[in-house]
Amino acid sequence: MKNIVFSKDCLQYGNGHIEDAKRVEEALSLLEGFSFLEPQDATEEDVLLVHDREYVEKVKKGLIEDNDTPAYKGIYQHALDSVGGAITAASTGGFSLMRPPGHHVGKSGAALGAPTKGFCYFNSIAVAVSKLGKNTLVLDIDGHHGNGTQEIFAEKKGIVFISLHRRFIYPGTGLYSEKNCFNFPLFAECGEDAYLQVLDEALRGVSLEDVEVVAVSAGFDAYAGDIASLGLKDSTYYEIGKRIRLLEKETFFVLEGGYIGVNVGRGVKNILKGFGSI
Repeated sequence: MKNIVFSKDCLQYGNGHIEDAKRVEEALSLLEGFSFLEPQDATEEDVLLVHDREYVEKVKKGLIEDNDTPAYKGIYQHALDSVGGAITAASTGGFSLMRPPGHHVGKSGAALGAPTKGFCYFNSIAVAVSKLGKNTLVLDIDGHHGNGTQEIFAEKKGIVFISLHRRFIYPGTGLYSEKNCFNFPLFAECGEDAYLQVLDEALRGVSLEDVEVVAVSAGFDAYAGDIASLGLKDSTYYEIGKRIRLLEKETFFVLEGGYIGVNVGRGVKNILKGFGSI
C-alpha cells in the first residue's frame, strides 16, 4: 500500500481562501486504513535546486507579488513543509497530501507570463524530481496547465513533461508542445472517454525507454463540478492509476489542485486503487 505523506501543520494556513484546509481535512476522512508518514525537513538548499535565490528570499520575507498567493504567517515554513512532503513521497514511492500546491510557480515566481502563481509558493514536485536525480516522466493531471513545472524543466535532459489540462482558463498556457514538454489542452466537460483517449495518445507518443521514475502532479480539480472541470469521475482516476501502473516504473504522487474536499479524497483513493496500491 502506498504511504500517504502528511502533516497536520499544513492545515494551519489558508482558511477562507479557495486553497483552504477544509479540502484536505475532508480528503483525510476518506483515507482511513492507509499508512501515514510525516514529511522530512526540506532545506533552502533543496528549494534552490529549482528556484532563484532572490525569489526564495522574497518568500522568506513575505514579499509575495500577487493576491492568489498571500503572505500568510509562516508561509515560508509551510511551503518548505510541502516540499519536504514531495521529497519524502519521491524517496518512499508515496503520495504527498501536503499543501500548498506548487506546479504553477516557476524559477522566480509566476511562470511563462501567467498573471499569478496560482496558490503556489515553491514547486514541490520539481524540487523532488531534481533532488532524486533520475530520468523522470512528470505527468501533470491537474485541470490547469503546470506552467511552472514546464518552465523549470524545459529542455532539461532526462526529463519528459506531459500535461493534460483544460484550455482557455488560468494560466492560459500549455496550448502547444515544445521540445521535451508535451501539452494536451482539452475542452471543458470533455468527459472520461475523451480524456483517457488523449492520455493513451500522450503516453504512446513519447519515448519512455530511458525513464526511471514517474512523478505525478495529482490535481483533482478536473472532477465534474470543480473549478477546472473536464467532467471526470471516480472511474476516470481509477483508469489513470491503471495506466500509470502499466508503465512499470518507480512512481510517486504529489497533490496539486482540487477544491471539493470529498473529491480529493475519492481521487486519491481511486488513483491508488487503479495503481494497485490498495
